[in-house]
Amino acid sequence: MTHNRAYDLNAVTGGGLGDAGVPHGRLLVEFAEAVLGEDEEVLNHARAALGAAIGPAGLVDAAAVVGLFNAIDRVADATGIPLEAEKLETSADFRAALGVDRFDVGARV
Repeated sequence: MTHNRAYDLNAVTGGGLGDAGVPHGRLLVEFAEAVLGEDEEVLNHARAALGAAIGPAGLVDAAAVVGLFNAIDRVADATGIPLEAEKLETSADFRAALGVDRFDVGARV
């Protein structure tokens, strides 16, 4: 729970339902997946649906977040940047719930 809200983190791995507690969460996830996918028609549909829901400025912000996360995540993975000890401890519960540890994150710490 963050900011007195409950979020369904399983939405990140495809196991969640609905908006996961985030306004327009389902549309945001569909957009992010479409950006990283290879189907232009799916991307056009996701872009239009999200833009209709959050407006042009919101769509630009969403696209920027998807692009930055994709780049930062790839750099971290490629260079083997370890998860900081304080983040390792504080994220243990949701990493376990999402099955993230199966990617051997701890081995790089």
